[in-house]
Amino acid sequence: MGFLLDVLQTVVGVFISPRHDANTVTTLVVCVDRTDDVGRKTGLSTPVAGWEAVQSLVIDMGLADPEDSSVNSLLESLRVARDLRDGDDDAVVAVVSGASDSMVSADRTVARQLDDLIDEYNVDSAIVVIDSAEDERLVPVVESRLRVDSVDRVVVRQARDIESTYYLLKQFLADEELRQTTLVPIGIALIVFPALSIWAGSAIALATITAVIGAFLLYKGFGVDEYLTRVARQARDSLYSGQVSVVTYVVAAGLTLVGVFAGALGVSDLSDPESAFIQSMMFAYASVPWLAMAALAASTGRLLDEIIQDEQLRPSFLNLPFVVVGIGLIIRGFSAYFLERGGQISSFEVPDVSLGVVSVEGFTLGVGNRLGVFVLLGVLISVLGVRVAMYFSGSSVEEAEVAETDV
Repeated sequence: MGFLLDVLQTVVGVFISPRHDANTVTTLVVCVDRTDDVGRKTGLSTPVAGWEAVQSLVIDMGLADPEDSSVNSLLESLRVARDLRDGDDDAVVAVVSGASDSMVSADRTVARQLDDLIDEYNVDSAIVVIDSAEDERLVPVVESRLRVDSVDRVVVRQARDIESTYYLLKQFLADEELRQTTLVPIGIALIVFPALSIWAGSAIALATITAVIGAFLLYKGFGVDEYLTRVARQARDSLYSGQVSVVTYVVAAGLTLVGVFAGALGVSDLSDPESAFIQSMMFAYASVPWLAMAALAASTGRLLDEIIQDEQLRPSFLNLPFVVVGIGLIIRGFSAYFLERGGQISSFEVPDVSLGVVSVEGFTLGVGNRLGVFVLLGVLISVLGVRVAMYFSGSSVEEAEVAETDV
């Protein structure tokens, strides 16, 4: 008889137990309270679960402190649970709080309450309702136990601007890169401005700080820092990998400086310095040979790297030195044409040439003939480069174009 009573109690307990079946309740709408405002103001212990229990808690919380934002958070929890049920989704609403002296103990209290709710209602997902940044710290605790489908932040309408500003500042201070980019320049400006004001006056201090900030904004806006970082990384990798192009790039930089200096010297010797066009042509005429040699050195180094690394030579690398020389000859020819017409340089004289039984008397090229020769030489060298590139790469022009497009 006693055995039958035990079986009957077990069956009745299964039917009247508050535990919900896994197919009945799947979503937990949980209102989290890290600072235990609910417990301190109402004297109730958490967790509080169920529609009627939370609805009664809202009345108790509102009577205890009508101005507390937790009242709005509790009402939002009820609203979300109602909407889920209206949408044919099963949901249970609950409230958890951290009743402890320290934040670590409070978080552990919330974790234990969540475990009890999970065991009791057998849920597999949650919607977290919060009303402050402090409560938001509990979201990872919930995520460690349940799949969080949504985080509902409740902001009282009268304090929406303040809360929104607080959240923006919180996210801003959490971003290390953004914080360094913005706060560090502002801090430096606030420190330097008083010193410059005392030393040179407020006007000069303001102008200096404005110019520096403008230069910094342009520096960041054009991505100069990323470019310099990329160049430094490539240079370091090239040094450690023993690439020949590192040396040729240095040679190219030196030749570029020589070319710019030669062009500046050519401009300074003009008899008519007022003519901007003549100055630019003289600069190009004097600097182009050196700049062409700089580009030739850089491209040759890159070509040697490809050969040393035993990679398949791309036609563009083989053709580049010839293109550089061809362009240099054409620019030199056009600049010489304008300068000779302007009376800044003399005509091109070909000296006597004697090769055995063959001899050619010297002659002078006219201004038009001089331009034609330089242009023709540039085109012929460019065509020669194409043929050489196709020969060593073993491909046709069409195949080379397709390969370059794929790269």
